[in-house]
Amino acid sequence: MHDTTWFEIQGIPSVFIASNVFVDAAQAQADALGLPDVRRIFVPHPIQDQTDEEMRARADAVLDQVIAALVC
Repeated sequence: MHDTTWFEIQGIPSVFIASNVFVDAAQAQADALGLPDVRRIFVPHPIQDQTDEEMRARADAVLDQVIAALVC
């Protein structure tokens, strides 16, 4: 979240991506960092035990969301 916020403050569009167990924590961080509406996308949890192929599938599943968030 800190990196996403830094890029946004610099005028560089960015989007925060995390697993869905961090929805509330992400909002709390966004609020604390002064960008409560920072763009974010959540993927199914867990991710740490996923294979490379499974991670690519998760990335593919949200790619259109990432692009849409960056060009809005």
